[in-house]
Amino acid sequence: MTIRFGSTEIALSRYLWLWSAVVLVFALQSYMHDAIGGHTWSMFDYLRWSAIQWYTWAALAPLVFRLAERYPIQPPFRLASFGTQLLASAGVTLLALVIGATVSMVTESSSFADQFGQFVGKHTATCLLTYWTLLAVQQALHFRAEQARRELEASRLATELAQSRLQVLKTQLQPHFLFNTLHAIVTLLDEDKVSAEDMLLRLSDLLRAFLEDYDGQEITLRRELALLDLYLGIQRMRFKDRLSTRIYVAPDTLDCAVPSLVLQPIVENAIRHGIGQRVGDDCIEIETRREDAQLCIDVRNRNSSLEEGGDPLGHGIGLSNTRLRLKELYGEVADIRLDMIWPSGVACRIRLPYREIEEADEAPEHVVA
Repeated sequence: MTIRFGSTEIALSRYLWLWSAVVLVFALQSYMHDAIGGHTWSMFDYLRWSAIQWYTWAALAPLVFRLAERYPIQPPFRLASFGTQLLASAGVTLLALVIGATVSMVTESSSFADQFGQFVGKHTATCLLTYWTLLAVQQALHFRAEQARRELEASRLATELAQSRLQVLKTQLQPHFLFNTLHAIVTLLDEDKVSAEDMLLRLSDLLRAFLEDYDGQEITLRRELALLDLYLGIQRMRFKDRLSTRIYVAPDTLDCAVPSLVLQPIVENAIRHGIGQRVGDDCIEIETRREDAQLCIDVRNRNSSLEEGGDPLGHGIGLSNTRLRLKELYGEVADIRLDMIWPSGVACRIRLPYREIEEADEAPEHVVA
């Protein structure tokens, strides 16, 4: 069984033990006071008198807490709230004195008037102080609970804001990819209707995979590579023999967590700035490996270059959005940058914290293409 004080609950046994400790402390205090004066009663009498006084307040404490909740004293402090509590403290104090005098009348075999007079003379100040002490305790518990609630609410709002930002970044990636893919299909319609139809089927499979699997922000690298293979198949059909792809995957990285759709915009950038703007052939290489506590993913193309003095961080839509997603998901432990590679080409290097996750539906492992 528990006793509830606002948002705080305490077991009845613990509650009674606390008040019993108060009874014992004040009984000992009264005994020592009388002992110094040279005249004492039996210890049982001191315990009885203390129990009447403080168990009365044990019974009244829930009432004090309810009054404190209903008429709180909180910023901005108003005279009316103090006035209400002053009246309440006087009323509850009077009630405590009446209850104490009534119980003492029975145990002491004396009149109510005598006992009430003694209680008024000895315990009025203590009762008032007890009321305001209980009021202060309730206010402290209330402020602590309110602070905890606000911190929890702030944490929840921060999480929702981060999720909203991530979702916005994802929705910025997908229309960008769809526009380029549909443009490629339109181009093929006049040149090769069979290839255009095949590309539409691949696009349909890719979109279906998006709708079925993209509820969360992270998927396994295995699944990410399977989705990327659909995209690369579309691009290989578009550029035919001019584009080749090679994927090197360390087996211990396949079950690592990566942000969903993290590779597609990087590969799209590599194709657009390479074979998409330059004559000749190109090869897109993707390599994954583990280095200590990091998952390393390199996306390389051999037919592009960084402008002299160019920013290795890059400023494209795909890179900017990917960098923001990595920061939202992993903070400073993730990184993405561009580097020149020898003898020609550009490498986009992604570094993520190495963490394995489980996924029910697994795509087949990739081999060199």
